[in-house]
Amino acid sequence: MSFKALLERWRDTPATVTTESAYAIRLDVDDAARVEALAALFPGIDAETVIADLLHAALDATEAAMPYEAGERVIAEDEFGDAIFEDVGLTPRYVELVRARRDDLN
Repeated sequence: MSFKALLERWRDTPATVTTESAYAIRLDVDDAARVEALAALFPGIDAETVIADLLHAALDATEAAMPYEAGERVIAEDEFGDAIFEDVGLTPRYVELVRARRDDLN
């Protein structure tokens, strides 16, 4: 989710599905002030929602920034017949860990 889409979402304030787990964190004073300012700017959105949504957007951006690292093994061909090599970077392991953790949380 982009940060622009996040601002639009806060305007519409749809409900989200959350886990039973709670995560307690301490914020830098400046970050806490910015979170509280965003919550005040969008009535109906509390600070916890702001933090959760910002974290979601940051995680999306982090996933998108993970570089593809071509391995030796060809796993497919593109529409031009060029080889597509397996990704041996962080992404495959990360996806595997996310799936395992999601199963644990359900």
